[in-house]
Amino acid sequence: MQCHTSKRQLARSQSDSDAEVAGTVEEVSDIGIVGENAQDFGDENFSQALGVDVVCVFPKNSARLVNAGEETELLVGVRNDGELPITVVGIRASVHLPFDHKLLVQNLSAQGFNNATIPASAQATFPYIFAVSKYLQPGSFDLVGTIIFEIDQQPYQSTFYNGTIEVVESGGFLSTESVFLVTLGIALLVLFGLWLQSQIQNLSKKSKRAAKVEVGTGARDASVDEWLQGTALSQSHSQKSKKKK
Repeated sequence: MQCHTSKRQLARSQSDSDAEVAGTVEEVSDIGIVGENAQDFGDENFSQALGVDVVCVFPKNSARLVNAGEETELLVGVRNDGELPITVVGIRASVHLPFDHKLLVQNLSAQGFNNATIPASAQATFPYIFAVSKYLQPGSFDLVGTIIFEIDQQPYQSTFYNGTIEVVESGGFLSTESVFLVTLGIALLVLFGLWLQSQIQNLSKKSKRAAKVEVGTGARDASVDEWLQGTALSQSHSQKSKKKK
């Protein structure tokens, strides 16, 4: 993922510690500038710090839908309830299979911050823009996001999000799998229609043949009667029929 940071997005703070971190943050003072170059924090894990609360918001995306190959933005809110200022180093995230986080799907690019300091009893919001691979199959995955910061030059980390995201195919609501299933269903319906039409045609031909046989038999009986008329056999049949009457 390439982080587009040339616009020099500003992270903002608010001195009112009672305000909601996930709410709208009024601009009070500039506390940091997004780094021009993405940083690599490696896989090193740090301990958590007391008095630091973090939350995560997907703006205008409550369903947490992520288009494969396209950028998705989330906001990380940090509140410093401690006595010392916090220096935010950066944000990193990764995508995992939901049933086992040991199975890593993709490491997302890290987002670095320069001189992003949160004073004591203050809070700030930091943007994080990421993109999953365009080749990632649509479905549910787990996103694990971590913010790294320093207190008195000691590194710490806090996980701001550890939950499910729904990856969808970019460029439309229908995935390749859905299109394939719809096409397969239409093809089966067409084949069933052709088979049904052939069965109807076969039944129609059989009924026509049966009708021809009956007409031919009637015509043959009439010609035989006409040929036997006036013969001894015809007179014998005539006398039998009179006796029955």
